[in-house]
Amino acid sequence: MPKLNYKIIFFIMGLLLLCNGGFMLLATLVSYLYHDGVTIKMALASMLTIFTGLSFMFFTREHEKDLGKREGYIVVTFGWIFMSFSGTLPYLFSGSIPYFTNAFFETMSGYTTTGASILDDIEIMPKGILFWRSLTHWIGGMGIIVLAIAILPLLGIGGMQLFSAEAPGPSADKLHPRITDTAKRLWLIYVGYTIAETILLKLAGMNFFDAINHALSTLSTGGFSTKNASAAHWNDNPLIQWIIILFMFLAGGNFVLSYFAFKGRVQKVLHDEEFRYYAGYVLGFSIIVALFIYFQADPANSSIEHPMVWGKAESSFRHAIFQVLAVVTTTGFVSADYTMWTPFLTVIFFGLMFSGGSAGSTSGGIKVVRHIITIKNGFLEFKRTLHPNAVLPVRYNNRAVTREIVFTILGFFILYMLSFIIGALVFGLMGLDFQTAIGGAATSLGNVGPGLGQLSPVNNFNSLPDVGKWWCSFLMLIGRLELFTVLILFTPFFWRNR
Repeated sequence: MPKLNYKIIFFIMGLLLLCNGGFMLLATLVSYLYHDGVTIKMALASMLTIFTGLSFMFFTREHEKDLGKREGYIVVTFGWIFMSFSGTLPYLFSGSIPYFTNAFFETMSGYTTTGASILDDIEIMPKGILFWRSLTHWIGGMGIIVLAIAILPLLGIGGMQLFSAEAPGPSADKLHPRITDTAKRLWLIYVGYTIAETILLKLAGMNFFDAINHALSTLSTGGFSTKNASAAHWNDNPLIQWIIILFMFLAGGNFVLSYFAFKGRVQKVLHDEEFRYYAGYVLGFSIIVALFIYFQADPANSSIEHPMVWGKAESSFRHAIFQVLAVVTTTGFVSADYTMWTPFLTVIFFGLMFSGGSAGSTSGGIKVVRHIITIKNGFLEFKRTLHPNAVLPVRYNNRAVTREIVFTILGFFILYMLSFIIGALVFGLMGLDFQTAIGGAATSLGNVGPGLGQLSPVNNFNSLPDVGKWWCSFLMLIGRLELFTVLILFTPFFWRNR
């Protein structure tokens, strides 16, 4: 293998830091408009990030414009790490989160769209910091690398290798032959949905600041809220929660299908196998959960307030579908504490942490298409046992799936479950109880947000020891980048130049 092109790697790192500093300036403007007292400190954080990025780009400007697969994996992984380190600066400089471990955890949780937080009182945070918190979600939601793909051609650098490493599913559906045009179309849909949700939430009764923050968090399937009670703060306003439900569903779906829908190709959306399974199991699990809430759960203990606003049936179904979508799409908003809804439902929600949304969405987790292909392959094994000489390919969307893709997906499943088991064992070594250990591993690896035990929806991650927060951050990173992208860097053959 050829030697690594380190100059182009650091050049792109500089470009990412430059973009990150620009987003910090936007948060600084919010701080200035709300006179929250941290404007100068946030501006300093932004200037330092921009200066560092420009320095990287200046000293590596004489680089070969050849970006291979190895460089792509390094850029994606270390790009997220560099962004997370620089993203701590607004917290540290403003004193909002003065402790570095906590600041890094909050930042990594933001960029990976996990939504886990160490903050005990969110509502006392300066407005600029709250906006920056939500903005880290929004940046990470579609992938900071996709943004870079749209810019790199201007510099004479191709971005296909980056898209392959960052693409959030087993395959990357392209809207246009040129990858830069794909990135631009995805961002246009992403921005459009964000604006639409902001307007609808404002019309439904949220103030503008809360509306835009929740839109940023929803479309990125992140989950950071501006309220201590998360979406439960608006339990007496069902319309707000229904709007969030709608956009959680859209964000958990394949953005390519959104593009086809806007182009009038609705039949292509309805005939998509992954979309049908995604919509079907969300609805199915929501009905099961709603029935248990209606007949067994105590609204007072389950934190469902004002059940008579639109009727108990509506309240039960709304909270059921809200929490099912929040976990399935890995958004992590909380309208109620699902761990108080009976042990059976707690087990269901734990299982849903391993589902994930659609490929090509902003959600984390395993993804629906991987479940479909794995289950289909499992059933075909029965037929292959009876008919060993028959050629029985797995079919998806009426097309045969190659054995290589099936093996890759099976390998992903094994690696994912192994990572979960190791993650839980490490938490166990730290002295965490069983529920907290398995919940912490599942929610961090799946980028869900709330977990079980001490990390339930009504708690936060501040109770974890420092080493636990760093371990969570690592699990969040490998989960967001779909395991292979990060873990391949730990293999010795990756670094060999021959």
